[in-house]
Amino acid sequence: MPHYRSVFISDVHLGTADCQAEYLLDFLEQVHCDTLYLVGDIVDLIAMQRRVHLSPAHGAVIQKLLSIAAGATRVVYVPGNHDEFLRRFCGQTVAGVELRQKVVHTTADGRRFMVCHGDQFDQVVRCSPLMLLVGDRAHGLLLRLNRWFNAWRRLQGKPYWSLAAWIKGRIGSARTFIRRFELAALTAAEKGHYDGFICGHIHSAGFLRSPEGLYCNDGDWVEHCTALVEQADGQLQLLHWSEQPAIIATEPEAPAPEVCGDRRPVIDILPAAFLDQVNRI
Repeated sequence: MPHYRSVFISDVHLGTADCQAEYLLDFLEQVHCDTLYLVGDIVDLIAMQRRVHLSPAHGAVIQKLLSIAAGATRVVYVPGNHDEFLRRFCGQTVAGVELRQKVVHTTADGRRFMVCHGDQFDQVVRCSPLMLLVGDRAHGLLLRLNRWFNAWRRLQGKPYWSLAAWIKGRIGSARTFIRRFELAALTAAEKGHYDGFICGHIHSAGFLRSPEGLYCNDGDWVEHCTALVEQADGQLQLLHWSEQPAIIATEPEAPAPEVCGDRRPVIDILPAAFLDQVNRI
């Protein structure tokens, strides 16, 4: 069984029909780590106000997380916008799970990463065309199509493949939105004197290195089934976990050309309250 120094997962959205709980449960049973970070939107309390979907696999995931917290693994829960209710309990430890508004993770090679869900950047990217093109209803339709499509693939004996992610990846405004989000996170890391930023929120796993730091997004367990993991030497990787688990990305060694020098877009307006939080850590 693989063992990692740390594992980061987010955007599980337990309580919804689109949560890929079976794959996540298999991941949690197969992978071991010293520290497990739950980086927000683990339980979708907003969606559950309208409709609750709790299959046996959802309950099994919750029980597995509690079992992990009761063992030798440190479990840190940083709530997001869909489980924002839990933020009122930050600073406490419940059933072995530490609840934190934000946390600083130091890798084995000494780098300091700020870890939070990422919804703090919504004010920065709120005018993105993605918000108009892929609103809640359109995104919900994409997820339903994704669920039906993968049910058909299972009948054909084929592994999981995200139709929703494929469609969004071909929308130019979606790519623009993601890049703006990445740059906002890197700007926050730079202003807070961190080596990088780890978050979720936008359901788009990936890395982006700039001269100032490393952006890491652990993805989600609705569309992509991904996790960010830290090896014993501090190196970071992204895993996809379904019928065919695989390493899908490793942290880049060199900055991306588009964020170097004068070609890097400037994002100099960040939520003041968020920057205050960065500076206080």
